[in-house]
Amino acid sequence: MTKMTADRRRGLGIALALTGLSVLLGACNTTGEIVTQTVPTDYRQRHPIAVQEAKKSIVIFVGKSRGGLSDAQHTDVAGIAREWVREGTGSVVVDVPVDASNARAAAATYQEIRSVLASGGVPSRAIVRHPYRPEDPGLLPTIRLSYSRIAAVAGPCGLWPEDVGPSILDPGYNENRPYFNLGCASQRNLAAMIDNPADLEQPRAETPVYTARRDIAFDRYRKGSPVGTPSPDAEKAKLSETGK
Repeated sequence: MTKMTADRRRGLGIALALTGLSVLLGACNTTGEIVTQTVPTDYRQRHPIAVQEAKKSIVIFVGKSRGGLSDAQHTDVAGIAREWVREGTGSVVVDVPVDASNARAAAATYQEIRSVLASGGVPSRAIVRHPYRPEDPGLLPTIRLSYSRIAAVAGPCGLWPEDVGPSILDPGYNENRPYFNLGCASQRNLAAMIDNPADLEQPRAETPVYTARRDIAFDRYRKGSPVGTPSPDAEKAKLSETGK
């Protein structure tokens, strides 16, 4: 009785194994379409524009025999102050070189930079001095101003994960699909030109209407006068005197 039960179990196991093998073999003959494309066709999906926190910085060159800002450098620092007030999300970090040939001049320049930033609307608590020691003595140490801001970014570009030429190893080579890097530069340039990254998510609030000019037009309309403003050069544009 025990031997018969073992034989039945062995036979049942073999039958189940054969059934599973037949299912696998049948799946190989499936005529359904298998999707192998994982890269989106739309370049806006391949290279989306993302809103992230990024750094903005400028460099101030300081000679060892002169401290303070030149006129052009003063303008650059004042511009950083205006932009920080509009878009800054953190402190203005000023990297100042120490133990360098121009360390004394850099320290004097930092005091003027701090004054220009404060006059431009940057609070003193938001100006952070960060001293550093130059690594390469052969290069002129510089003062760097940087702050964090919200920016729109795209990329990186120049990625070629696949051969752009036809290949029998690519099942979709004859489908005329766009290559991966196509459209990346356009998206990256568009992201760089966006003034306010929030515009990507929602429209800006409407400003109050300008009523001064509209009141003049309504007043002329009520009086029956021409609403439009006649151009003083209107007569010069006529080609003939017919109708006068």
